[in-house]
Amino acid sequence: MEQSVKDEIRAGEKTIILYSESQTAPLVLLNTVDGEGEKVFQAVKGLTDKAFSFACIDGLDWNNELSPWAIPSIVKGDKPFSGGADKYLQQLTGDILSQIMSQLDKMPTYIALTGYSLAGLFALYAAYKTDKFSRIACGSGSFWYPDFVDFVRENKMCREPERLYFSLGNKEAKTRNKVLQTVEVNTSYLAEYYSKMGIKTLFELNVGNHFYQESERMAKAIAWLLK
Repeated sequence: MEQSVKDEIRAGEKTIILYSESQTAPLVLLNTVDGEGEKVFQAVKGLTDKAFSFACIDGLDWNNELSPWAIPSIVKGDKPFSGGADKYLQQLTGDILSQIMSQLDKMPTYIALTGYSLAGLFALYAAYKTDKFSRIACGSGSFWYPDFVDFVRENKMCREPERLYFSLGNKEAKTRNKVLQTVEVNTSYLAEYYSKMGIKTLFELNVGNHFYQESERMAKAIAWLLK
């Protein structure tokens, strides 16, 4: 098996680490918060022998660029969510994706968008704003986000994904925070909603809280998308 080529790309304030294949292969995008892309990439390689190119994007203003609309902080002392997802998505599907594609030897067979936590919410939100992504994975997605389920009910995807993955830790909803308590009910609802639409959907409930084995969970999600 050929080794993927590792490159670093700059796009404004963003750093993109790209692992590219010389052969025709899917492209998986992962928005990251702490440079965990390398760990996720290696974990995926341990789960599947499928060839894929992998681009992890770091340097995001997390609570701004991944939030679909503005809401106050849900935890005392945290930053509010300022609703900059549309602006970031424009950058992602424009300059960032263009730079990534220019580094690939061959056009990808498809592009998947993935993310953990708020980046998981963003990945699903993106499906309602662009037709660029044909597979989506939401690891412990922030589906507690106020009014997001209503947004899904009231809007139509630009492109129904071929595969759609959800996961959650089984302790995530067990919290005193009334907003966060809704995450399991909402995630379960969304998985059933898309499954009824005929989209190949998987919802996995993992052991642990939100911060347990995030990279391993994300790798499992990506490996399933690549099937």
